[in-house]
Amino acid sequence: MGDFLHRRRWATPYLLLAPGMFWLIVFFVLPMIYLGKTSLETGLFPDFTFSWQFSNFSDALSLYHVQFVRSFVYAGIATAIALAVSYPLAYWIAFRGGRWKNLFLLLVVAPFFVTYLIRTLAWETILADGGFVASMFRHLGILGPDGRLLATSTAVIAGITYNFLPFMVLPLYVSLEQIDGRLIEAAQDLYASRVRAFLRITLPLSLPGVFAGTLLTFIPAAGDFINAQLLGTPRQYMIGNVIQSQFLALRDYPTAAALSFILMAIILAFVLLYARVLGTERLTGGVA
Repeated sequence: MGDFLHRRRWATPYLLLAPGMFWLIVFFVLPMIYLGKTSLETGLFPDFTFSWQFSNFSDALSLYHVQFVRSFVYAGIATAIALAVSYPLAYWIAFRGGRWKNLFLLLVVAPFFVTYLIRTLAWETILADGGFVASMFRHLGILGPDGRLLATSTAVIAGITYNFLPFMVLPLYVSLEQIDGRLIEAAQDLYASRVRAFLRITLPLSLPGVFAGTLLTFIPAAGDFINAQLLGTPRQYMIGNVIQSQFLALRDYPTAAALSFILMAIILAFVLLYARVLGTERLTGGVA
């Protein structure tokens, strides 16, 4: 009886992990294997042949390096803007929201009640040449008489920032809300100014939220294609637009698969470097 209970306790963690592992294998590992096989094929649709064509990767990178750079620049700018907007907002909700915190958080996630496509189409209307925003900017002299907001890099970055802003706010709020206010009070009792208390107490303890929020914003933003397609022109197209076109329009599956792998590899390298720069031990310590 004791051996049976011991074996059951030993097997329990694996049984609990089984559904998640099954999900990952079916919907992540197997598609990745198929995508990797496709990236090494040659030929024309629908007659592709597996031939270990590693040159697909170098060819894809040399042909579309501009779109890669543009994707990471747009995603980086949008992430920086989202962080600059979200940190004060999350700070205010966490420390000043009081009993209205849940309402304010609901307002932050309220845009998610509308589909991503509809939100982006709304920005297309807001930034239209004859719209209020563009007209006001022309009146203020920010835009010239023939200046426009739509179909520009500014419009694409604005759309990306807006659509992914809640992914930045929520992790920041969680980290800030967990900070013990007595630590800040103790720092001020020891004659630290508000700015110094923020820099020495609040900011370091909120780094896990900064880390999570920037990753949750940057990673999907780098692969986005809806904002560039609806708010920009082909001159603003990102690598996501190229992959979509290769898969659905040109039917060049090997190139599309190779581009997808290159994008994932670059993002993974960025995440590892970013975690190393911030310090994973300090981050996990901040969470605890």
